Amino acid sequence: MFKGAGVIGVMGVVAAMLGAPMVAQASPEQDLKAFRQFFEQRFPGVPLKAYAQGEWIPGINTEDAISQYKSIMQFPPQDEGIAAGKRLFDKPFANGKTYASCFRNGGKDIRQYYPYFDKQTAQVVTLEGAINECRVKNGEKALPWQKGKLAELSAYMASTSDGKLMHVSVPNEPAALAAYARGKDFFYAKRGQLNFSCAACHMAHAGQKLRTQTLSPALGMLNGFPVYRAKWSNLGTVDRRFIGCNKQVRAKPFKPQSVEYRDLEYFISYMSNGVPITGPGYRN
Repeated sequence: MFKGAGVIGVMGVVAAMLGAPMVAQASPEQDLKAFRQFFEQRFPGVPLKAYAQGEWIPGINTEDAISQYKSIMQFPPQDEGIAAGKRLFDKPFANGKTYASCFRNGGKDIRQYYPYFDKQTAQVVTLEGAINECRVKNGEKALPWQKGKLAELSAYMASTSDGKLMHVSVPNEPAALAAYARGKDFFYAKRGQLNFSCAACHMAHAGQKLRTQTLSPALGMLNGFPVYRAKWSNLGTVDRRFIGCNKQVRAKPFKPQSVEYRDLEYFISYMSNGVPITGPGYRN
């Protein structure tokens, strides 16, 4: 029933579950309400804040898996990346300035507001994009997008927002709403040789196994990014995960920080408003 569901398929399932007719042009606020209600009915009893843990959610994953996760978190492997990110963050550029000069509040306690829509450029700005923009502005070269120093910097900045609720806004203006709509379309559209959408895995099949991995719910999914994955043995950004997902469904991935991926991150992050920031998280 759910496999390969696209825009009409999954949204129809959501509408059916909620006992409401489909809304062709729903507002972001209406989308958010329906999104939460989908998971409330899919996983009864799981509190909203629990979705910040990705695949490690009691009531969704197995007790054995949760126990193993708690054991790993006694010595979190992402801590080394956070420490490395702090050293990078505090190290002055050649001109004497630091990353703190580019961000409000000195770059701390701001992760929950990313990505955001920039009215001047009419583009979605991600945290990683802002970090590299800061570097270029200060005469430094941009860092590779998917891992390494950029992921460490992002991890440190995310760690300063631990526990804060995601608070992404969609301004009520055409360009912002268009970016949000593109991200929404991407999320529900089928792609690749396997004909899967983001929603097929992370809504319809959330909590089920893909080989040995539990598919995480889309709700709160990006709140733990960047993440340390056991599969990677290091930190990775949202771009790295999006590219990996596209490859898994045998679709040609877009370039890191493409409009497509930034808009997709915008939509998923907005859908996770009200869920705590837990990045950098740990995933299999």
